[in-house]
Amino acid sequence: MVFGAAGNPKTFDPLFNDDGETFRIIRQMMDTLIMNKPGTADLEPGLAEKWEGSNDGKTWTFSLKKGVKFHDGTAFNAEAVCFNFNRMFNMKGAAAQSQMIYYGDVFEGFAKNEGDAGGDPVYKDCQAKDEATAVLNLNKNKGAFPAAFTLPSFSIQSPDALKKYNADAVTQSGDSFSYPEYATAHPTGTGPFKFDSWDQAKGEITLSKATDGPTQTAKLDKLIFKVIPDENARKQALKAGDIQGYDYPSPADYGLLRNDGEQVLIRPSFNILYMGINQSGNPKLKDVKVRQALAYGINREQFVKSKLSEGSEVATEFVPKAISGYTDDVTKYPYDPEKAKSLLREAGAEGLTLKFYYPTEVTRPYMPNPADTYTSISEDLKKIGINIEPVAKPWNGGYKDDVQKFGKHDLHLLGWTGDYNDAGNFVGTFFGREKKEFGFNNAELFSALGAADATPAGEEHAKAYQGVNKQIMDFMPAVPIAFPTPAIVVGPKVKGLVASPLTDERFYTVTVN
Repeated sequence: MVFGAAGNPKTFDPLFNDDGETFRIIRQMMDTLIMNKPGTADLEPGLAEKWEGSNDGKTWTFSLKKGVKFHDGTAFNAEAVCFNFNRMFNMKGAAAQSQMIYYGDVFEGFAKNEGDAGGDPVYKDCQAKDEATAVLNLNKNKGAFPAAFTLPSFSIQSPDALKKYNADAVTQSGDSFSYPEYATAHPTGTGPFKFDSWDQAKGEITLSKATDGPTQTAKLDKLIFKVIPDENARKQALKAGDIQGYDYPSPADYGLLRNDGEQVLIRPSFNILYMGINQSGNPKLKDVKVRQALAYGINREQFVKSKLSEGSEVATEFVPKAISGYTDDVTKYPYDPEKAKSLLREAGAEGLTLKFYYPTEVTRPYMPNPADTYTSISEDLKKIGINIEPVAKPWNGGYKDDVQKFGKHDLHLLGWTGDYNDAGNFVGTFFGREKKEFGFNNAELFSALGAADATPAGEEHAKAYQGVNKQIMDFMPAVPIAFPTPAIVVGPKVKGLVASPLTDERFYTVTVN
């Protein structure tokens, strides 16, 4: 099967990734201790047959599958699990740590903090009680667990391969990061497919069926991801038979694709599109009135109606409705350009000039066409008197680093597809600690998010996040735009693909007849 990918992968070491296009490929090669049931955000066994948390939430015991092997032929066992988590905790170097986005969000700190994460570590240690029993000890309870163990960044990789190919040797030169041979040519997991090659010139990643001890047996012999950034080009490639499926079809094409016999599989909304605001750049953005003016100045209702697929909704906060912790009781910012202009006058920010970053060479589940999205929002902002300086950069060719690592922007477009069913995966990931992306240091908000995360699962956990959502929408660190409903499309001969709200589609069940 050849699948049309919407963007280039970054690297194949999941620890240094937070990008959906990369994770799509990694999920075929690697497994996590716990996984998501196909088509849902429910938990099911992965490399662990079962798991149990202690009453205080500080100890997690995993009973592991037996007979599983990594793609290099070495055995998967409890020692391998502990090696992986100890590797994360003991990672050295600011460059490497700064690229461990998910680790920093979930585990908060390292043995020695050198990068962006500056908190006290959640992780304490790991014990291999026997070959099939791994025990993770934490310094505090996290409401994100056990669901966070499904994150692709925490995939279990071959200790031998990690050591052999010097996997931790991440370096930085100016604004660029370089990754070792492991991440680009030797990723080694336990999944149904194993890595064959990455032809960067052709934009093709080739995987083949793993036959020696994988967790699942693939039905396909080969799986190729062909990078086709332009959505219309992906559609034409499907029609021509060059590919058998692709992601993020244009909402306007759903009917036409179905008429041609293609299968358009709609995912439930489990994501958000937002316009980020960097308070560390232009000093005027530190004024909440200016940030609120930006929110009032965007005609989100018209944007959702004209640019997104049927079923998409205007976002009034950063937690989708399907997730526990959502509340309708937040400050709303309906389209009101006159109010926006008034707030700018009060703040002494009339004629404000802002650098507005948007990505190219990619389609995202929350952003079918980044250029269209930028145009719609920037035109609205111009109408309230904002001067816009557009900055367009390739998604994995400078955009994400400029926005998330270096904070070069004033405004930017980004979004998120949920990894698991917890509000902290959204608002905690965005606003739980100081980040270059948003450029603020609000101790009160950080503390409230930490307290919500530590609240045991259930009604109190949801209430805690509802309170945080109110606080966020008054502080307005970014502008929530929409809850989109993305789709994935495959040809009529493709059987067995299950659309996932998490974009966690696994291809080992797929056949092409």
